[in-house]
Amino acid sequence: MFGNDVLHTVITQILLPPINVLMFGVICGCLPDRLARLRRWGSFGCIATLLLLSLPVTSNLLLQGLEYNTGSDTSPTPPQAIVILGGDNVTGMAIGGIVTGVRVGGLSLERVRAAALLQKRSHLPVLITGASLSANHPPVAKLMADMMQNELSVPVRWIETEASDTWQNAARSAAILQRERISSVFVVTQPWHMRRAVMAFRHFGITVVPAATALDVLSPRAAADFIPHPAAWVDSYFAFHEWIGCAYYALRS
Repeated sequence: MFGNDVLHTVITQILLPPINVLMFGVICGCLPDRLARLRRWGSFGCIATLLLLSLPVTSNLLLQGLEYNTGSDTSPTPPQAIVILGGDNVTGMAIGGIVTGVRVGGLSLERVRAAALLQKRSHLPVLITGASLSANHPPVAKLMADMMQNELSVPVRWIETEASDTWQNAARSAAILQRERISSVFVVTQPWHMRRAVMAFRHFGITVVPAATALDVLSPRAAADFIPHPAAWVDSYFAFHEWIGCAYYALRS
């Protein structure tokens, strides 16, 4: 299982910035002298692309283009459950900290918090799906369920621990839900991930009412949005990952 996951990770990193841009730059740098002009333009293009992706204005536009509004879908069947998609986890083993060991990461934490609020309003059963992200680590679904039940006092009915990506999240969740005769659910994830999640769940016959963690408010551009920032690279990475994923899911559906 982890061998396939490593291969998937390597391929993903090659296709996404900044690795894809850097690889193109290396290829351009290795061009022979007779293609010196192409070499120069290719190198300039790589630098310009990396700079562009480091601007908050660029990353914000890429992410906002992905956002799937919570109120954009209506379902003839009211949601009968809440599905939380597994996100990330972090490891902290330092002695003396309040929280140590493997725990939910920032993305997972946002999803758990939003789902807890939704469950307390709706009283619907909760399903959390997500496999282990590293060898010898507990499944991320188990970490998220422990937080929901022990820290937020929200019950979790189903914990699915084998799905390693969004497509598998949908497939394995659908199998559980359909056994319970549930055909319509809230899906909780980040707004920029929701579009791909909806595509996957629809493929497996589940109607989705999107329940995004938080939608960004389009605000006037500030001067700081045009100054390179490391966080913008991270956001651009997520955006490219989702756009490529949406295209791939469209071909699979």
